[in-house]
Amino acid sequence: MSKVKGGKVRASHILVEKHSQAQALIGRINSGEDFTKIAREYSTCPSKKKGGDLGWFAKGQMVAEFEKAAFGLSIGAMTIDPVKTKFGYHIIKRTG
Repeated sequence: MSKVKGGKVRASHILVEKHSQAQALIGRINSGEDFTKIAREYSTCPSKKKGGDLGWFAKGQMVAEFEKAAFGLSIGAMTIDPVKTKFGYHIIKRTG
């Protein structure tokens, strides 16, 4: 079973401005709250309409920090710490 579909991963994310807010949301998700619902409510990315779903993407399509984190996760896993990019702080969940 291949880990990556043609060198692509599928991920969802929640983008916020502050590290502290991202940490608080990670805590809520880890306590059982729904990732999709939190993405719709708090994410500043247009993907929030789809619960944070970014679809499938290959290497080179996302900013480096985001890509490294997304490709480093196993399917179903979420980042433990917020991932900082020029856009803000991301909570990334690999979905495929």
